[in-house]
Amino acid sequence: MFLITAKLSIIAVPVLLKWIVDGLDVAPDLRMVPLALLVAYGALRLSSTTFQELRQIVFARVMARTARLLTLQVFEHLHALSLRFHLNRQTGAVSRDLERGMEAVTDLLDWTVYTILPTLFEITVVCIILIQAFDWTFAVITLATLATYVAYTFVVTEWRIRFYRAKNEANTQAAGRAVDSLLNYETVKYFNNESFESRSYNLTLVAQEEAEVKALKSLAVLNVGQSVIVATGLTLLVWRAAEGVVAGALSLGDLVMVNAFLIQLAMPLNYLGMVYREVKQALTNIENMFALLHQQRDVADAPDAVPLQAGGGGIQFDNVFFSYESDRPILRGVSFEVPAGQSVAVVGTTGAGKSTLARLLYRFYDIDSGSIRINGQDIRSVTQTSLRHAIGIVPQDTVLFNDSIGFNIRYGRVDAEAEDITEAARAAQLATLITQMPKGLDTMVGERGLKLSGGEKQRVAIARTILKNPPILILDEATSALDTRTERRIQAELEQLAKNRTSLIIAHRLSTIVGADQILVMDQGRIIERGRHEDLLAQNGRYAQLWTMQQHEVPEPESA
Repeated sequence: MFLITAKLSIIAVPVLLKWIVDGLDVAPDLRMVPLALLVAYGALRLSSTTFQELRQIVFARVMARTARLLTLQVFEHLHALSLRFHLNRQTGAVSRDLERGMEAVTDLLDWTVYTILPTLFEITVVCIILIQAFDWTFAVITLATLATYVAYTFVVTEWRIRFYRAKNEANTQAAGRAVDSLLNYETVKYFNNESFESRSYNLTLVAQEEAEVKALKSLAVLNVGQSVIVATGLTLLVWRAAEGVVAGALSLGDLVMVNAFLIQLAMPLNYLGMVYREVKQALTNIENMFALLHQQRDVADAPDAVPLQAGGGGIQFDNVFFSYESDRPILRGVSFEVPAGQSVAVVGTTGAGKSTLARLLYRFYDIDSGSIRINGQDIRSVTQTSLRHAIGIVPQDTVLFNDSIGFNIRYGRVDAEAEDITEAARAAQLATLITQMPKGLDTMVGERGLKLSGGEKQRVAIARTILKNPPILILDEATSALDTRTERRIQAELEQLAKNRTSLIIAHRLSTIVGADQILVMDQGRIIERGRHEDLLAQNGRYAQLWTMQQHEVPEPESA
């Protein structure tokens, strides 16, 4: 309503100008009529602006919320995608596509609702007025100008959109390269490769520069052509109006009205051309964001998925086969059981498939064949949310959020009280570290936790798993980054944490798993030995060899 009222006010201005000019020719005693028209002219100008702003106020929430909800949908979808997608993505590139897409949604709504439709409405009404007030040639010239303008804009924009798309791709590549380099700041420094990074980044910037130059040059071609078409149409219409005035068929007011109409139309016409370009560019930006939204989930909840009833958390792997790539099998018929409340440790050489067991239990990937069950329920038949709620993990490689120590511990259970966080920190042997820091739990850990040592990050990971308090516990070389002294202290806490919980322990140091209820020895995706520590030593097989090798390693001094 506000939009239509604003446009009608703008269209009425040239008509009012005609009446004012024609009214100035009347007798002096009737001069009050033009004065009233002048007041009306000012009122129309004011109302057009006022109603434009009112529609902006009314529609602002719609645009902002639409962009927010769509961006949130993409963000949630990215988190719902499988680990396979995230291992292949570039963080900077995805972030840039999401940012541009959000801006494009807002712009597209704004231009479509506020510019394209109102301008078409204005052109239609003006053409009707010209046909009724004058002869058909005015409408023909106007429509021919519009048709030529639209056709030219369409053809040239379609030609130049490839340059804009190339610029976007180059910009995405540059952003991805920059973020990737900055995230690996330490590695760059370790190998003294600052100049290499600069050269690599510059190559992406050169590609972006070339694409931008082509986009700007093609834009100039479009703008010049549009200006020629509009100027030609304006000249022809004013010439026809001037002919009518000379012939006495039209008044001076008619000439003023035609000129005012055309000047008034020229502005939205030029703007419409820009809007068409921007709409095409916005659609290109949205394409990239929607491409993220259209990424298929490798792992999805079944339509009839139910919440997991974890119970005691007993785990069964039954003849599980799995491969990340079809030509590279990782697990080959793995079968084992972790009874509720007991612990099973998995050992083996690098690449044997130990950490893959944890990923499959979390259902980051779906297995090729066989089944994985928790408390008798196949994990493919339960919701992923309930499955992951029941499992806690202390990973080998701990990555922290760029926030405080307290925030990173609270991440294990976001509704936890301050006392619970403090207790979890104490249990993970973090109390001394926290008291030594001026800001305590509010100490910032930096990007990916780089302000903390490897052992300190590991203890934060242990603390947040303690806080989560799940029935199933996965320890993926949880003490690998700790010195011997700290490892022994935390090992005691982990053993306490694992009591009455079903625990899957992936270990490198065999000394940390001698008390496990069962130990599995893996090699090339198969379980080649299983049993308790003493039994495996008695078998004098692979486990016994690993144990002997580690016993001959130089022990770390107690004072370390």
